[in-house]
Amino acid sequence: QVQLVESGGGLVQTGGSLRLSCAASGRTFSNYAMGWFRQAPGKEREFVAAINWSGGLTNYADSVKGRFTISRRNAANTVNLQMNSLKPEDTAVYYCAAGRFRYTANDYDYWGQGTQVTVSS
Repeated sequence: QVQLVESGGGLVQTGGSLRLSCAASGRTFSNYAMGWFRQAPGKEREFVAAINWSGGLTNYADSVKGRFTISRRNAANTVNLQMNSLKPEDTAVYYCAAGRFRYTANDYDYWGQGTQVTVSS
């Protein structure tokens, strides 16, 4: 089992920045790729970004490419999502997940409880 706890969400104005963090405990963190997903009200959960076990490979949704950066520190069992130039359409609950280096939710085995990000216009 891997337990994941997100933090760092909040309310920000358009163009602002937020940094989400996800702390992992349980099984060896470095065994897993890590992903961030988000879900807006009335919409399906969608892929945001992923990073492989070493941090050497990353993948982003087109909608966030160039604005968001995913990173990880295996020594600290953490994965971060730096979000810049935020837009109202980025408003959602953001989830951290552990699994395979893929972009579909079914490829991730463990999930956090989510953290709310709200971008005001």
